[in-house]
Order: sequence, then structure tokens, then C-alpha cells
Amino acid sequence: MIRNEMIGEIDNNSKEYDFVVIGGGATGIGIALEASARGYSVLLLEKSDFTKSTSSKSTKLVHGGVRYLEQGNISLVREALTERGLLVKNAPHLVKNLSFIIPTHGFYDEVLYTVGLTLYDLLAGKLSLGKSKWLSKSKTIQRISTINPEKISAGVEYHDGQFDDTRLAINTLQTAVGLGATVLNYCDVKGLVKNSAGKVTGVKFIDQETAKEYEIKGKQVVNATGVFADDILKMDSPRAEKTIAPSQGVHLVLDKSFLPGSHGIMIPKTDDGRVLFLVPWHNRVVVGTTDTPIAKESLEPIALEEEIEFILKTAARYLTKAPLRADVLSVFAGLRPLAASKGNGSKTKEISRSHKIFESDSGLLTMIGGKWTTYRKMGEDLVDKAEKKLGWSHISTKTRNLKIHGYKEHVVYENPLYFYGSDEEGLLNLAKEEGMDTHISEALQVINAQVVWAVKYEMARTIEDFLARRTRCQLLDAQESIKMAPQVAKIMANELGKDQDWQEKQVADYMEVTLKYIL
Repeated sequence: MIRNEMIGEIDNNSKEYDFVVIGGGATGIGIALEASARGYSVLLLEKSDFTKSTSSKSTKLVHGGVRYLEQGNISLVREALTERGLLVKNAPHLVKNLSFIIPTHGFYDEVLYTVGLTLYDLLAGKLSLGKSKWLSKSKTIQRISTINPEKISAGVEYHDGQFDDTRLAINTLQTAVGLGATVLNYCDVKGLVKNSAGKVTGVKFIDQETAKEYEIKGKQVVNATGVFADDILKMDSPRAEKTIAPSQGVHLVLDKSFLPGSHGIMIPKTDDGRVLFLVPWHNRVVVGTTDTPIAKESLEPIALEEEIEFILKTAARYLTKAPLRADVLSVFAGLRPLAASKGNGSKTKEISRSHKIFESDSGLLTMIGGKWTTYRKMGEDLVDKAEKKLGWSHISTKTRNLKIHGYKEHVVYENPLYFYGSDEEGLLNLAKEEGMDTHISEALQVINAQVVWAVKYEMARTIEDFLARRTRCQLLDAQESIKMAPQVAKIMANELGKDQDWQEKQVADYMEVTLKYIL
């Protein structure tokens, strides 16, 4: 996945792609994988870095959605549980089984959650990750040593998937590239190309690194831009109705001491009616999320004070050690691209999370809604729809059992490089070169070789790409990641042929963004 080669491919031919996908988040990446696996030619364009927005700010769960079960949305839960099982099989280096404990408050709770989660297991069928079971109060405290014993009567244990969102994105892109796809970050689509009949036949975009403009032909152009879908729809038709109602989800990252074991906590009913998760992740604890309707989408949404206070207050109620603002290592906010409601309902937790495909009069296909867990199925549905629409003969999906790049079994999660999967061997060979095995951060266990690897093989172009998404330093410890920035800039400048001015601007830009992750 080498950017200069990809741009070179476009420079040197004027071919018409089968699919031009706008958007490099979970949705676009799933479509690129599905289309390329079926043998179609694919170009994916992302205006910033892959997963810069929503898709890097998830709760780090691959799950069926216990809450959707409560809402009676059985089909969505079944679909998500199937996809969860496939992901655990296809990317075991990034997706793993995690046991969660639900603290209960009396007999009614215990029966309700035990029965509900037994149904959850049944819906997963052969792809179940483990049986749910009732736990006595003493067993619950055994599993979660920091849980407040005065707040619980017992517990119910169930299983779900846990993952690293941006690492899955990079590895999926690498898989698609291996199947012939062309994928480009920092390529901003500025317009749609139409024929005399008003049908979309391609896109115009600018390579932000060179300011060069391109016009590319595509048989099927796909709008997979998530919360920014309306921007592309307005490009297609200035009178297009609003389709997206963005909702903000905030997470706080705490030290592992707040949840020292290997189990997560799921609090099913909070003051705002949402679910709150405490998830062990990369030797930290991710706590979230909120659900706040937002008027305007942005690439770097900011956590609101009331959201931060809500998470701290709710977590404090259930833990013996109450987290304070000073304990927060990082705070991050992401936006959900929910379908805009036609009525006046503003409760975003009640808006369906299932994905929808819209066909515009121009032939543009737009995917909205959905979630990381179902990204493969979203891709399958979109390509099926395009085949039907364009009168192509149907090719069945090839991704159900497709191993994702980096596939590796028997992962040792204590290894700080585990998330590279089978790429770890190549990375360690690189680390044998002089100075490459030196730590940039002892605390976060990051070495110089990882920066070079990210530039050479993972299309990292800025220090934010590396610190926020190729590794997760920005989310794991925002202050520590700022200290790492100058050294990362120096190594990247050497790889990319950049000067001292570039390094200084990169560090300043990174600081400006990352200070917002610190309370």
C-alpha cells in the first residue's frame, strides 16, 4: 500500500473504474474490499486520512447490540452477531472475545438480563463467543475487583467482541489493495462528473499533497462519507434533502487500575437511558459512550463538559475507586451518521442503526447508517445493489471467509506489537537496523521502526496519522503522545524527504489537535 505507486497508476492511465468510492471510513473500506474481492476495479478516495473521523472513535466493540435486542430489532442483532463471529475468524489478530459483566440490582434485573442474554447467544448460533450466565455477588466481585459491592445484588456474564478500529481499517485496505484496489488518502473530491443525461460518470478530485487535479471515470460512484454524506448529495443535487442527523459519542480513557482484570463492564441503564461500557483496551480502560444530537458535523468534534461529567459520575457510581478529571488520559469524541428522522423524534438512541442505501436520480449510490461490526455486510449489500442496478451478472460475495491482511492465530496480547499480526516479523527485521529498535516512548512501548513501517507500508503521511491511527498513542495517553511528536516528525521527514519547516509545522498542528484530547 504505497501512495506514490497508487497516484502513479492514476497518472498513467485513463481507465474507467467499476467502482469509485468516496470515503475512507468503515463503510467505504467495506465496499472497497467487497468489490475488489469480486474482481471489480476499485478506486477509493479519502479527503483526509483513512478513518480520520467517526471510524477511529468507536467504543472498540464488535457487538450485536444488546440494546437493539431490547428494542425488538432482532434482525439487526442477528446480522451483527453473524458479522461479529466472522470478524473473530477472519482477523483474530485484531478482534477477540471479551467477557462482560452486567451488574444487577435485585431479582428482576437478574432474571431479565439472564433471559435476554441467553436469547442473544441463541441468535449468534454456531458463531457464539460463549454462554451467558448468572453470577453470584461474590463471583461478580471476584471477576471485577473494583466494582462497588453496595451497588449490586449479583451479575450476569456475557461475551462480545473487542477490536482496534483503525488497525482493522488499515489491514482491510491492505487486503483490498492485494486484490487490485487503488486506495488514496488526502484526495478531496470536489465535484461529480455527469453525462448529457445527468447521470454521474465519475468524479473530480484534488491530490492535497501536490494540488494536482484529476478527473476519473467510474461506472458506479458511491457516496460512503458517513456524517458528511449530505455534502456529496448537495454536490449531486443542490436541492437534496438532509439525510444525516449526526449524534456525538464521547469516551474517556483511564489507567488500567480502574478495571484491573480481563473483563469489561456493561451498565445497561444510565440516567440518559443509554448503555455505558467500561472496556479493557491496549492496557487501558475505555469508558463511554454518550449520545448527544449535534447540529453540525466536523472532523474533530469536541467533547462537551456535560458529557464528560456524565461519564465520570456514572462510572463513579459503580466503581470503588471513583475516576476524577485528573485521571483521564485522553478524551475523544466521534459522530454517528444516523439517518435523519422524518418526524420530530430527537431521541437518537431510538433511531435505527441499520444501514440504508439511497439511489439518486443521477445514479449515485449513498450508504448511510450502519456500524463497524457490519462493515463487511454493508459492502456486500452495496455491491449487490450496484450489480442489479447496472444489469451486471451477479457475482456472489467472496468476503465471508476472507482472511484479513495480518491474519495470525494464537496472538499474545501482552506483546506490544501484537496488533501487527503476521506483519510483526517484517517489522522486527526492520528494527534490526541501527537505531530502529530504540523506544520513542517507553510508557506506550513504541519504537522507531514502527514509524518507518507506517510510512513505507501503511500510507502514513503526517505525524497525526501515525500517533492517532497507525498506533493509538493519542487515544491511550494524549500528553505522552505530544512528547513523542518531535521524534516521530524527524523520522517521517527522513522517510518522506521533508525539511525542518515541515517537521515544526507537523508538531504544531499535532499539538493543536491533541490538546483537545486532554482535560
